[in-house]
Amino acid sequence: MSSENILDVAGLQVAYGGIKAVKGIDLQVNHGELVTLIGANGAGKTTTLKAITGTLPSCKVEGTIRYQGQPLASAKSFKLVQQKLAMVPEGRGVFTRMSIHENLLMGAYTRNDKAGIEADIEHWYAVFPRLKERASQLAGTLSGGEQQMLAMARALMCHPTLLLLDEPSMGLAPIMVEKIFEVIRDVSKQGITILLVEQNARLALQAAHRAYVMESGAITMSGNAREMLDDPRVQAAYLGE
Repeated sequence: MSSENILDVAGLQVAYGGIKAVKGIDLQVNHGELVTLIGANGAGKTTTLKAITGTLPSCKVEGTIRYQGQPLASAKSFKLVQQKLAMVPEGRGVFTRMSIHENLLMGAYTRNDKAGIEADIEHWYAVFPRLKERASQLAGTLSGGEQQMLAMARALMCHPTLLLLDEPSMGLAPIMVEKIFEVIRDVSKQGITILLVEQNARLALQAAHRAYVMESGAITMSGNAREMLDDPRVQAAYLGE
């Protein structure tokens, strides 16, 4: 892993009216890393990701967010994919009235290498055979787990430099969670940089290189993910030990 900085968040504050959801956090993700942001529901994790991608509703955002050295403040969210920054949002966000195949093509809309796009689609069909079986089916008719597979595959169709994942295991059956994390680890091994927001702290820490713990809008701990698995404070708060 290189120490080249892909994402640098400094002094990020997000306020909805008088309520501060994020309270001046600093967060870095280096090239090739899988970094996880863990914390209880309502800690501010999703708000942080939405601030990075510029997809927050009306609110006050302060601080600096730099992606590959460039400020993201003025970037339109739909242009981020052109900059190789992709996000799989909480709730998956698939195009429900499009087929699985059409969803994957939408993930590659910034590309024009037709043969490469088809090869990538076949690759993700091999990783997620359920998607291939249902290629012409409308995405809205899929189960939650199948939609999560599709959302991840679609995001990866643009060959992102940085992949943001927001609660990929939420609401999924244990066998599906296992599959999703298997893919997250494989994608990380391919050298794609990942920032993972996840409530399943154990799986997130087992997969990640580094971790941040977020509580009530503030970062309270950061460090080596494997070491955090053995930290009594993390065990008591998030691992049920």
